[in-house]
Amino acid sequence: MSESEQKLPANLASAFKAYDIRGRLPDELNEYAAYRIGLAYGELFGPGKVAVGRDIRLSGPTMVAALTRGLLESGCDVMDLGMVGTEEVYHAVAHQKLKGGIAVTASHNPADYNGMKLVREDARPISADTGLKELLDFVQSGKEPTVERKPGKRIELDGKAAYIDDLLAYVKAVDLRPYRIVANCGNGSVGPALETLREHLPFEFTVLQGEPDGEFPNGVPNPLLMENRQLTADALAEAAADFAIAWDGDFDRCFFWDENGRFIEGYYVIGLLAQRLLRDHPGAKVVHDPRLYWNTVDVVSRAGGKPVMSKSGHAFIKERMRIEGAIYGGEMSAHHYFQSFSYCDSGMVPMLLVAALMSETGEPLSALVDDMIERYPCSGEINRTVDDPDALLKRIEDEYAGGANRVDYTDGLSIDHADWRFNIRKSNTEPLVRINVEARGDRSLLETKTKELLRRIEAS
Repeated sequence: MSESEQKLPANLASAFKAYDIRGRLPDELNEYAAYRIGLAYGELFGPGKVAVGRDIRLSGPTMVAALTRGLLESGCDVMDLGMVGTEEVYHAVAHQKLKGGIAVTASHNPADYNGMKLVREDARPISADTGLKELLDFVQSGKEPTVERKPGKRIELDGKAAYIDDLLAYVKAVDLRPYRIVANCGNGSVGPALETLREHLPFEFTVLQGEPDGEFPNGVPNPLLMENRQLTADALAEAAADFAIAWDGDFDRCFFWDENGRFIEGYYVIGLLAQRLLRDHPGAKVVHDPRLYWNTVDVVSRAGGKPVMSKSGHAFIKERMRIEGAIYGGEMSAHHYFQSFSYCDSGMVPMLLVAALMSETGEPLSALVDDMIERYPCSGEINRTVDDPDALLKRIEDEYAGGANRVDYTDGLSIDHADWRFNIRKSNTEPLVRINVEARGDRSLLETKTKELLRRIEAS
């Protein structure tokens, strides 16, 4: 790296988010920053074996090379996993009992972004509260490691077989029905893992966009975008499939469609997974976020479990799960966390558990979610740009808190009335507010209150 290249981006601090590092290249993140992050990791967390993997982005190999150089100079051994999903990094850390891990990924962000998700031993997340701020300080300081250490070694590690074996432990393949499944990989990192996994399952897959491609030839791999959903629904209809699933770029989130082509909000998938896991773990705790929760509390309670609310975000959910010993944690944003997966999120385990639940009940996916959708209709997450999010939240509280059954500040502002409730929270990175509304069995009320809230927000 030449002297002219040894400059940090002017906007580096903006790439350090609450739970990860993520920014546009090269003005928020570059190779020199990656090198310095490697040095900082070894300085702050000590030497040891660190798993490193990357997603499909074209900038991935050079960013990994720079990160690796920093880690090696700090005394860490680098276990290079190559191109993998984020959960494969988590798995390698836990399975190999490593010091930590770093996934070089920007998930569903545009192609000119990259970033990192960092964990310590046992795949414990490193967030702004547990090390990211100190990492940024060291990176920007220009300091060198305080202790001179013997340089580490880079070792290629193929963790795919052990990862697939552990996935298969979630189900009994012989008990699964031979479902037809449409799987949209979005040209992300999931393709190779799916190809290996499918060899052990009785399913007939129709795979869309299965080739990993950092050019994003079919758009950003983000199934939450409305424009990205129709292709999957159309392929499902053409294949007469039993359900469809799609993943984001690093496949730590997954999204479902039922046999009728209906997109299933992640909120209701939480209910499905909680039901399935509580069958084998009666009385266990289930952690959920506060954005949408009435259905989750109802399903978990009726299944004999104990619902526990946590602030949104993977670092908070994982920490609360460990404290509570929870069997499962779910966020309506389609992150699903499993105690048996080192309390980490997986985009593959939900596919297996949903198929197992369908096989056990003999019910189609639509029948498994219809009652939840009818009992607790929801708006899905709606984003709006506002000039002053804090002032808006205060005004909304003043207008809606009167007569409420519950006002909660676990994450943003939640206000529960008898028959409807909402959560409104600020974005960590943009002048946005994110709104979620749900009702008790009354879709008309849901639509009326959602429109009412949006009018008041847009008038601010």
